Amino acid sequence: MKMDALWLRANVIKAIRDFFWERGFLEVETPLLIPANAPEEYINPISTLPSWQLQTSPEICMKRLLCAGHQKLFQISHCWRSEERGSRHLSEFTMLEWYRAGCDYQVLMADCEELLQHIAAVCLTDRDCFVHNSTNINPFNPWQRISVQEAFLHFGQINVWDCLRNGLYEEILTSVIEPALAKFDSPVILMDYPVELAALARTKPGNHELAERFELYLGGLELANGFSELNDPKEQRKRFEDANRVRSKAGQVVLPLPEPFLETLSNMPASAGIAMGVDRLVMLTAGADSIDEIVAFTPEDL
Repeated sequence: MKMDALWLRANVIKAIRDFFWERGFLEVETPLLIPANAPEEYINPISTLPSWQLQTSPEICMKRLLCAGHQKLFQISHCWRSEERGSRHLSEFTMLEWYRAGCDYQVLMADCEELLQHIAAVCLTDRDCFVHNSTNINPFNPWQRISVQEAFLHFGQINVWDCLRNGLYEEILTSVIEPALAKFDSPVILMDYPVELAALARTKPGNHELAERFELYLGGLELANGFSELNDPKEQRKRFEDANRVRSKAGQVVLPLPEPFLETLSNMPASAGIAMGVDRLVMLTAGADSIDEIVAFTPEDL
């Protein structure tokens, strides 16, 4: 890692922290070693001590703090996911998460816009654009908002529910949709996911086929995943159990359920939360081609 990249990373993290402190968010630290993560079909935690896992995300503990009455929270934390390595992935990575009580996912979209404009203003000293694969993405340009169904119909000429039924969703997303999003010179919000793709998000009022979930893309690179929180413990338990059934059918380990979270979930007010990859944000700020360029050590260096 080059010395200037190390300084840039520190400046981005400082800018993130300043952004949330100035807006009255409480910075929290929650345990990294936990009994259970949120079970998801395709995310595999790393087990350590018997019956304990490294967190794949701080969401379970942060949502319990929402249930306890906290209104605005953020955390910059290390997370771990098994078998993730590539130019955009590390098994150990840094995550920014923030949560708001009394709002929905639309407020988080506005947060994202303000945050990226703040990072650009503070950390991009010689330009006003983020860069990915030689594409300039200007956060001060009008942001694009596209529903998942609109994206699949427009860029792939295919219905997203047909893709889900035929097991083609991930293939079309990565081979068609994300390359199309890479052509935009402003950030793109892909929103309103089929409920089958939103394990912890609430459904849209009046349309239970869709969930209030969005992902933020810059230059075709997924940067953040946010949603209006599901706060129905019965429905959340069902979704966790459904995820474990999918895991079992695929030969994956069935994961324990986060029972203390489920027991307190009914106390959560209407809320929204989001996870943003800090390493990827630094990549975009540096114009780096690989995550290896913006971390102090890669796994192979150790």
